[in-house]
Amino acid sequence: MTARAYLDHAASSPLRPAARAAIAQALDLAGNASSVHEEGRAARAAVESARRSLATAIGGAAGRMVFTSGATEANAAALAATGRVLASAVEHPSVLAQPGVETVPVDRSGRLDLAALATALESGNVACVALMLANNETGVLQPVAEAAALAHRAGARLHVDAVQAFGRLPFDVAALGADSVALSAHKLGGPKGAGALWLRDPDAFQPLLRGGGQEHRRRAGTENVAGIVGFAAAAGAIEPEEAGRLAALRRALETEARLSTGDAAVIAAAVPRLPHITALALPGMAAATQVMALDLAGVAVSAGAACSSGKVATSHVLAAMGVEPALAESTIRVSLGWSTTAGDIDRFLDAWGSLAGRRGRVAL
Repeated sequence: MTARAYLDHAASSPLRPAARAAIAQALDLAGNASSVHEEGRAARAAVESARRSLATAIGGAAGRMVFTSGATEANAAALAATGRVLASAVEHPSVLAQPGVETVPVDRSGRLDLAALATALESGNVACVALMLANNETGVLQPVAEAAALAHRAGARLHVDAVQAFGRLPFDVAALGADSVALSAHKLGGPKGAGALWLRDPDAFQPLLRGGGQEHRRRAGTENVAGIVGFAAAAGAIEPEEAGRLAALRRALETEARLSTGDAAVIAAAVPRLPHITALALPGMAAATQVMALDLAGVAVSAGAACSSGKVATSHVLAAMGVEPALAESTIRVSLGWSTTAGDIDRFLDAWGSLAGRRGRVAL
């Protein structure tokens, strides 16, 4: 085998052919989407077509979809100037880093403690609850609809980071009870630098970026036409059977990993998770050592979220779940995607199994 096995789709997924073709075509559109001449109208038509497509995919109205530079901006925009915000302790850093955010604990499976949320809401003056649809490190699904009901009874909004779930797990914004939803293109095979924020009530939204009339004055700045078009094309290219195929590959990976080492652990294995993410621990070997050794063997994985790579620190997600520090420090994230094959899984298992056998001889 000479080709590398790329198993870090939760960080960024390779560009899908359909997205690449759509981007190439969009790059030939010379006009600014805000211009009224023919060239501008062509760019505008491309943007609006993508808006309708993406809104339909989540069961929302197109007029409530705002395009952004990515999910980090979408999360920041949704939470800006809202007042007191409650967020689960396992949210993405782009949520937890916002001013005034207070965390709500999760249970040992990584799911939000709804009783703790209800108690926190009783204190009043909560403007928004932030809860991701699925965790980016463990794949654990969150009780979003239940959290929405609690938030709404307390007069608060619910913001949902659906970045990892979009394209992997069918969902409807109405069924979720979400008041805002953040999406990202590059997690599902679209281009980097394109995202979206869906708003239930756009008129109540306060723009994060001001200065221009773009996106109905909800997000100033010239639209990234090629990125937006590529985003919609990537989402449209997802085949109905893709999630099932990835789930089968993930199950095979987890089963064989545990059989081959005897002491490997899958974090949150007993609760519903996304089909493409597994948090896999190899006791006695640091995650950074595993990542580097696997890279040398031609396999790309990560140690937690990509936004934290390069930092020697325990995952805040695993810490919030109460995972023993020694086990947390030996946990890597393996994430699959549209280009993943059974051969990629075999390559990972061969390299990882060999690494596990050398634990006593590898510096930690």
